[in-house]
Amino acid sequence: MSDSHSPHDPTAARAERATDVASATDADIALEGGAAVDPAAGARVVTPPPAPEENRWSRALREIATGNAIISVLAVILALVVGAIMIAATDENVQAASAYFFARPGDTLAAIWQSVSGAYASFFQGAIYNFRRPEFATGIKPLTETLTFATPLIAAGLGVALAFRVGMFNIGGRGQMLVAAAAGGWVAFSFDLPWGIHMLIALVAGVAAGAIWAGIAGVLKARTGAHEVIVTIMLNYVAYYLVYYMLRTPGLLQAPGSSNPTTPPMKDTAVFPDLFGSGYNLHFGFILSLVAVVLVWWILERSSLGFRFRAVGLNPNAARVAGINVKSMYVYAMLISGALIGLAGVDQVLGTVTTGFSSGIDAGIGFDAITVALLGRSTPVGVLVAGILFGAFKAGGFAMQAANGVPIDIVLVVQSLIVLFIAAPPLVRAIFRLPAPGARQPKVRAAKKKEAAR
Repeated sequence: MSDSHSPHDPTAARAERATDVASATDADIALEGGAAVDPAAGARVVTPPPAPEENRWSRALREIATGNAIISVLAVILALVVGAIMIAATDENVQAASAYFFARPGDTLAAIWQSVSGAYASFFQGAIYNFRRPEFATGIKPLTETLTFATPLIAAGLGVALAFRVGMFNIGGRGQMLVAAAAGGWVAFSFDLPWGIHMLIALVAGVAAGAIWAGIAGVLKARTGAHEVIVTIMLNYVAYYLVYYMLRTPGLLQAPGSSNPTTPPMKDTAVFPDLFGSGYNLHFGFILSLVAVVLVWWILERSSLGFRFRAVGLNPNAARVAGINVKSMYVYAMLISGALIGLAGVDQVLGTVTTGFSSGIDAGIGFDAITVALLGRSTPVGVLVAGILFGAFKAGGFAMQAANGVPIDIVLVVQSLIVLFIAAPPLVRAIFRLPAPGARQPKVRAAKKKEAAR
């Protein structure tokens, strides 16, 4: 028997020669392929081939799939899907048909389709266009109602979004709208001034009142470090009870000869003109909201003040080191934010509710503005689109309730779900299998790896 460890063993010699040949072959392949050889380990290091260059269409699709805009769109779609499920679940015909689902499943599916499609058709006809109207002028009226509802939402949403960009949370929209409506409304029904001048003074008074009320939170944060969320929430209560007191006090805001907490009607010289005549509710306030969108965009993107706002919002410590007066930025941001929300309050009293208002004039817009700012990703154009969308929810929700008996609460649930999905982008990406931000396609395919290793 031969010793396998003996140097004279022919089997061991053949194995050594095979190993030498394999090593030489690997070295030749490595040198030809440009790969490095590790002589200590006796193995070659395979260098992967260069990554294929990504074309512009693939890059564009990847950027869309990983961007924030697609998350907002998909959040709305998911909310509408969940809303459809709730509409079907609360429909009496669907409930009756589901009792014999296993015997005749087609009846249940047909009832679900009729319930959901009928509700969303009514939503479209109440928010965009009513095809049942014989003329275009009357058929387009639902769109004008949507824009009317959207007018204060856009203005207030811009105020909240601007504060977000500076790293502040302005939760005091309700209080700022109330004091703005009180100031603007008082000027509108108390003075006799020429048309145009009267409207302008009432507008300035309301906007200034909203700015001052929000400025209180900005000054307290800058001087004492008080958190703006707590301050603005408390100021909501102060504003509500202050306005309610004035509405119940003769000689202040209460209508003369009335015991109800309401104001007199606004004088015609102070009321916003209608954009398309008396047959439509859309008024000049919508134009002011569009001007506010352009103004906020210019402030944030084209002015030095906007640069400082964004710098403070990204990193206040770094902004302070760079020489920016962070405390002043907090005050300026809250003043502008309050002025924009005050514009929403003026829109209500001079454009939408001109026959006199009560303490409910804010109509929840101050809190809806937070949702609008979140959905719009705190950008002026995004807030404009989100405001119109939520205006459509309000206008179409009433149409669904009237035509199909759909509870209006479902619309509120859909709005809440939109906020929920926007606040959880990883959930939306997981549902739709979207790549994470910054993710790239695999650079080397498995087949190419095998070819390189041969």
